[in-house]
Amino acid sequence: MTAQDAGGHGENRCAEVAGAPLGGLPELLDAGAYVTDDHGRIVRVNDRARTLLGRSAEDLLGQDAHDLLHRGSRGQTLPRAGCLMMRAFISGRTAQGEQEWFRRGDGSLLPLSWLVTPCRLDGRTGTLVLLHEPAPAEPAPAEAADGRRGGPTAPLSELERLALLAETTTQLTSTLDTDETLRRLTRLVVPRLADWAVVDLITENGEVWRTAVVHHENGALVTREDLQGPMPPVPQDSPMPLSRALRGAASTLAGPETYQGPPDSGIAVAQSELFRATGMHSAAIAPVHGLREVLGALTLGRSEHPGAFTSAELSLLDDIARRAGLALDNARLYQRQRRVAETMQRHLLPQLPRVPGLEMAARYVPAPHASQVGGDWYDAFTLPGGMIAAVIGDVAGHDLDAAAGMAQVRSMLRAYAWSHREAPSRIVGRLDRAVTQVSEASMATAVFAVVEETGDGRWRMRWTNAGHPPPLLVGHDGRTDFLTDGHGLLLGTGTSPDRTDADIALPPRSTLVLYTDGLVESPGRPIDDGLVRLRRHAAALAHRPLDAFCDLLLERVRPADNNEDDIALLLLRFPPGDRRPA
Repeated sequence: MTAQDAGGHGENRCAEVAGAPLGGLPELLDAGAYVTDDHGRIVRVNDRARTLLGRSAEDLLGQDAHDLLHRGSRGQTLPRAGCLMMRAFISGRTAQGEQEWFRRGDGSLLPLSWLVTPCRLDGRTGTLVLLHEPAPAEPAPAEAADGRRGGPTAPLSELERLALLAETTTQLTSTLDTDETLRRLTRLVVPRLADWAVVDLITENGEVWRTAVVHHENGALVTREDLQGPMPPVPQDSPMPLSRALRGAASTLAGPETYQGPPDSGIAVAQSELFRATGMHSAAIAPVHGLREVLGALTLGRSEHPGAFTSAELSLLDDIARRAGLALDNARLYQRQRRVAETMQRHLLPQLPRVPGLEMAARYVPAPHASQVGGDWYDAFTLPGGMIAAVIGDVAGHDLDAAAGMAQVRSMLRAYAWSHREAPSRIVGRLDRAVTQVSEASMATAVFAVVEETGDGRWRMRWTNAGHPPPLLVGHDGRTDFLTDGHGLLLGTGTSPDRTDADIALPPRSTLVLYTDGLVESPGRPIDDGLVRLRRHAAALAHRPLDAFCDLLLERVRPADNNEDDIALLLLRFPPGDRRPA
């Protein structure tokens, strides 16, 4: 189909399906199709698109198509400003692209050609997207025969070998998740090189764990969890192939006959059982080296395919295992640094004070997929005279520097609040000047509030806001109010702006919700959508116990596609109005 064809008939075709049940689109011969609304969210999808993308309708409908699917060659999210497809969406014109990368449900990348054209959707403007795979080259007869058997293809040519190694590098270096690295590794080699892929990894405490056993079966990859699990220790003097590989020795060819004699160790028994359970008649075993140590071993095995591994294929396995080792080493280093950063940040977050009649709950949740922790924090402490200070803040950045800057800003704010009996705006003004002079934090946002009992069993709050999302006050009757007064510039601009205070009487049994932007922000969606979602769910939880309120709010409000930001959440619930001071 040409761009002109789609441009001339796309609106009519899309108008015909606009009233169809959600997820319904006509089936095309060789093209996947989905329709987006004027916000870029998928509202229709056909079976072929679901098959191509490896995703169910539930995974696709309602999602931002660009953020969910479109990727660069290394798996990275494409900037919207530089994406030709997004330009076509925004401008309402027809456009097409060739062999660009789309992310499937299992995390793999699929090259697809695409065409977009505007259409009408339930009386509104939408966009029809057609996806199809580039036409494959005609296979050679031997390749076609191997493909029908479902096993490994004929020996790779030098060009195919280089292409596989390039793809291995691209796939494995575009993730820092160990499990995802292993999934991509097994998809690269099975069934292209083998019927079976087995990965044994040495854990950080020196144990061996059979982490992956994957088999190509009836056109799909099947994980044999029954063959996975802990392994016996690696003997230091065993000449057996897997033991040698786990000690870092050269790669080796092996077969069931290798393990027919009396076993010299428990790991040799496990290998003999593996050959018997899988039916492998030929295997190639290579060490997986990191930068400083042996990380494990990669075994490729053939059971259905009659050909044995050759020395040339063993050399290719060495190259693949070397790339896998670098990727796994990076993933382990990332996980180690992340654990250190998260531990440091959690220890920096305070214990909440116990205040008679006043309930408090707080949570800190690191970003699930971001590369490092961030600078989100909360704080609550007692001031001289019995008043309670409540703080929520966010230091710019997602790294250890941001976490260190957060600790400095939090400590300075505590010191100013304790040593100066001043209004919140003046305390935050002092903090603002200090941030620009002595803190490692570049910029930060914060809400600083002081709550106190008024003497009749009721409470009042005075606060100032330095560029932070507004607090939400939730009445016991479910009424909600964003506290937008007292708003000013964020910290660290160097402009020393005038700051103002706001004051409010807190209704009995009301709940104050202080949060950072990770709770309400989502890529490609306006923050107003997140604020509406927060208001709606907070109102529904008004009667819940405070800890349950806190946990359910995180579960229901946090955007599913926000994998780049952490969250700090601080809740205060005030007592009934008829309470009297002790």
